[in-house]
Amino acid sequence: MAEDKTLKVQKSDAEWRDQLTPEQYRITREHGTERAFTGPYWDKFERGLYRCVGCDKPLFVSDTKFDAGCGWPSYFKAVTPDAVTEHRDSSYGMVRTEIRCGDCGAHLGHVFPDGPPPTGLRYCINGHAMVFEPE
Repeated sequence: MAEDKTLKVQKSDAEWRDQLTPEQYRITREHGTERAFTGPYWDKFERGLYRCVGCDKPLFVSDTKFDAGCGWPSYFKAVTPDAVTEHRDSSYGMVRTEIRCGDCGAHLGHVFPDGPPPTGLRYCINGHAMVFEPE
């Protein structure tokens, strides 16, 4: 992942590797994706807050989580407008909107326009990119 000088959290590659598990590093720093129905949180619906595994920034609250049937944790909105940033992703012959952490730039997943009201959005997020804080 190219370094973004505007990010609030800046770490070296070595620091990221020391902090994250190999799977967390692959997903958040190398734009990886966990296999559907295998990551943490896809089938968990306890009340609480989901934070970025890289910098602890609040990302999503359980009140916005829904079962999209896709095998990844899905939310209809981020906790705050600056929690995530959107980026064009044209990999694998598709055009999608990638979602990254607003503070450390960690790759989280993608957002799609097929979610429930009130936003109509589906933030499809890799569970390994987050840490859950129970209420």
